[in-house]
Amino acid sequence: MDKKKNYKKNTNIKSGENQRRSYNNGRDRRADNAEISEGLVFGRNAIRELLRSERAIDKIFVQKGEREGSIVVLVAEAIERHIPIVEVERAKLDTMTGFAIHQGIVAMAAEKEYCSVEDILAIAAERGEKPFIVIADGITDPHNLGAIIRTAEGVGAHGLIIPKRRAVGLTPAVTKASCGAIEHLAIAKVVNIAATIEKLKDNGVWIFAADMGGEAYYNTDFNCPCAIVLGSEGDGISKIVKDNSDFITSIPMYGHVNSFNVSTAAAVILAEISKQHRNIK
Repeated sequence: MDKKKNYKKNTNIKSGENQRRSYNNGRDRRADNAEISEGLVFGRNAIRELLRSERAIDKIFVQKGEREGSIVVLVAEAIERHIPIVEVERAKLDTMTGFAIHQGIVAMAAEKEYCSVEDILAIAAERGEKPFIVIADGITDPHNLGAIIRTAEGVGAHGLIIPKRRAVGLTPAVTKASCGAIEHLAIAKVVNIAATIEKLKDNGVWIFAADMGGEAYYNTDFNCPCAIVLGSEGDGISKIVKDNSDFITSIPMYGHVNSFNVSTAAAVILAEISKQHRNIK
């Protein structure tokens, strides 16, 4: 491929209508909390057993100032396993657990086991296909990540790579949004996306960043071992990742809005990559 191409509170409710609205909002919040708690393990003994099981853990929330007794051992073990530790106020833990007894520590366990980047490359090799990998650079909305997983699996991508920090993991909400596709797609979780990109390049994979100012996706040559990078909802692709990409590819916009939601953009570009990899005219 030619790299010279320029790809580059209301507490005093009076009316019945307001009372119904307050009730419904409260019910929605309780539903949200219930959904979140499905992916949580809390309490010191429960988290000790979770760590012993070696099940994948996305992150552990610890109450601020809570650093004595068995919790010190649990945090140390989590750090040794490179599990992110997030310090939060007790009120946050209360809300997450539905005011259950959490003893100052809550773990967010992954819905499925993560694989390695090497595993994803091996899947492509086993199928006798050019690697087709999706990289989510900091997706924070579980519904977006779930939709991307569904699309990636549907178009035949070999795997998805997500970062360990500042991004959503494989939560129950992500599983639900993927409509079951999460069970059929290899997903790797890495410490550093930029370093992972370099590893992929060493394995002959070309990196395409989906961002503004690049070659139109339908004019971009994806018919090669490739990885497509999708940026976060708010900040897009990080500068270091964009700078380390080989090409920039874009979706031309002809209406009044200047961009698509990331999961919508993913569907458009991934479908094109799949078409080219299968030589479909």
